[in-house]
Amino acid sequence: MKIVDHIKNANGKTLFSFELLPPIKGQSIQGIFNAIDPLMEFNPPFIDVTYLREDYIYKQHPNGLLEKVAYRKRPSTVATCAAIMNKYKVDAVPHLICGGFTKDETENALIDLQFLGIDNVLVLRGDARKSDSAFVPTPDGHAYASELVQHVSDMNRGKYLHDDMANEKTDFCIGVAGYPEKHFESPNLDTDFKYLKHKVDLGAEFIVTQMFFDNKAYQAFVEKCRSNGINVPIIPGLKPITSSKQLISLPKIFHLDIPLELSEAIQACGSEKEVKEVGIEWMINQCKELKTVGAPVLHFYTMGNPEPTKRIAQAIF
Repeated sequence: MKIVDHIKNANGKTLFSFELLPPIKGQSIQGIFNAIDPLMEFNPPFIDVTYLREDYIYKQHPNGLLEKVAYRKRPSTVATCAAIMNKYKVDAVPHLICGGFTKDETENALIDLQFLGIDNVLVLRGDARKSDSAFVPTPDGHAYASELVQHVSDMNRGKYLHDDMANEKTDFCIGVAGYPEKHFESPNLDTDFKYLKHKVDLGAEFIVTQMFFDNKAYQAFVEKCRSNGINVPIIPGLKPITSSKQLISLPKIFHLDIPLELSEAIQACGSEKEVKEVGIEWMINQCKELKTVGAPVLHFYTMGNPEPTKRIAQAIF
């Protein structure tokens, strides 16, 4: 079922969902099931599965020379989605990214997803490789998320890359990312909304936000979307702070602000256990308020650790 239909069928009730990483190459799918099982009591209608592009590693040969080798650490997004749908009978939402795919490879991946009965995709540009200072498009691949949205929308209309045959229409519900505190590469918020509106006009049907810790940022983002003619569901992405190191790592990696009240409360903690309790309590309060203001779904970035999310969900749902 499409995400927008899950939301519509909820009749105003806030839903619960979460995101996880596919297994590292060589690991069993059981680790994924172990991360999902504790959260199934909250009846998630869908589960997101991330996609990470390839990176480079250097392999040293006996003669001392280093060889630069492309390596994909977590290659099994599509298979993980299939396993989730087969075991839990819920919708799996694969991320679809620009980096690491040619346009033909993207099209072939979408055909595989359609054949598996996957109805939703979350379309992203994706991050730069760790070895690159900025995002580098794959040769003959898409450079922007908007191009990828256009590709999926074209296939939904039966338009494929090669027009030498009659093509069956796909029927994907397309999601895109939103940034309540602005995408770090955008010069300003107005430009950010311009690009977001463009993706919605191309066919995006829902938005999932970057994580945030101040609900005022989410509410302002929703209001700005509506004033810009963006009327699709806006799903808040959430993650509790569980360690003091995240006061530095989260702003650095995700380019977000941590409210002064929260940062001072964490800095006043005497142990990492206290930090975790403060972070979870803050997120519980955030979620209660988000339900009050009508967030359609509370979507948690679990990073494979279900315990904090389960504690939050027990207090909310």
